[in-house]
Amino acid sequence: MSADDKFDAIIIGAGPAGSACAYVMAREGKSVLLVERGVSAGSKNVTGGRLYTYALEMVEPGLYARAPLQRKVVREQIMMLGKNGAVTMDYADYDFGGEVPQSYTVLRAPFDEWFAAEAEAQGAMVATGILVDELIEENGKIVGIKAGEDEMYADVVIAADGVNSLIGQKAGLLGDITPHQVGVGIKEIIELPDDIIGARFNLCGDEGAARLAVGCTEGISGGAFIYTNKGSVSLGIVFNPEQAGRNGKKIHEILQDFKMHPAILPLIEGGTTVEYGAHLVPEVGLSAMPKSLYRDGLLLVGDAAGFGINTGFIIRGIDLAIVSGLAAANAVIAAEEVSAVGPLYAKQLEQLSLMPNMRLFAGWHKIMEIPRVFSEYPALANDALKLMFTVDGSVPEKMTSAMFGIMRRHVTVGQILADGWKGFRAI
Repeated sequence: MSADDKFDAIIIGAGPAGSACAYVMAREGKSVLLVERGVSAGSKNVTGGRLYTYALEMVEPGLYARAPLQRKVVREQIMMLGKNGAVTMDYADYDFGGEVPQSYTVLRAPFDEWFAAEAEAQGAMVATGILVDELIEENGKIVGIKAGEDEMYADVVIAADGVNSLIGQKAGLLGDITPHQVGVGIKEIIELPDDIIGARFNLCGDEGAARLAVGCTEGISGGAFIYTNKGSVSLGIVFNPEQAGRNGKKIHEILQDFKMHPAILPLIEGGTTVEYGAHLVPEVGLSAMPKSLYRDGLLLVGDAAGFGINTGFIIRGIDLAIVSGLAAANAVIAAEEVSAVGPLYAKQLEQLSLMPNMRLFAGWHKIMEIPRVFSEYPALANDALKLMFTVDGSVPEKMTSAMFGIMRRHVTVGQILADGWKGFRAI
């Protein structure tokens, strides 16, 4: 392919960001090449999370209804695990499952394959099994890509190649990933009959639950999750890789301990593990984003741009990826010349509320950096509830002194005040 025969845009990576971008540009008549390293879109992805539907609605109203989504989430659950018990907060809100449900659980492999096919149906060219080796640069501007012996050219190259974006690094927009910036997630998909999932998670019909847990990571910063799907649950743990490396216990052993916890095992007992995988995930939001998300001829979107929000009880990434892909597409469509694409992309990120959201939650990850969140506080909560509900015929200790004793076993007053102040400042 010569430089005279080029695309309006080449998108690297057929995840949610890349496919959303390709979908919108192709719909508006742009020539788009969407390249994917895997044998099919979604074949490399292991995320078993949720999708907030507003993002698909921004791409095209009603698009969510065609997507291969799993269960609409109406139950938000948070667990603090003790050694042999659990404190669980279960919030059910059936408004979340309204006419356009707020969020669905999602399996990335079928979802990504569907979304790339939707982009193709709009006119995008989708090419799988292609590893992009290099960017083609002329006079300081990115003008195309090299894949093996092949060269392909475009007015704009869009990097949607994930959290460890080699394209972003080659373009000089990203440095090496540090352990502080990412988490390592390991996940299983465990098949279970739908009626059993409904009974165990208190769900009816196509309702779903999203459960997050702390106190199950051997004190390592991180937590666990369980999402209910159709005929399966997604279960996994996300760790800080640096701390995990110092821990004597292997990661798969910690995952196994989580599965065997007496509060978790009944949820998955009798199930069959049909998928196992691991992946890096962005963890610290705005502070890990590159200083610039573009240079002349190149944009970063999705995980490659660092779009991720983790508040401890809400984890967002797929919706932000889709919105960033939409922003990139809008910028390419609106630009009268290539040099205007980057600034227009930055403007779109503001107008679509993506950057304001990133700034709003910029400090929340600092709460996750408080080590006692993952060990002492879950244990304290379990001991306190155990005291309240234990009845064995003896005269119990006076509640106030007993509670104070429990607190002193786990944390000091000074630590509580310090952690509270740090948490207050973070949000």
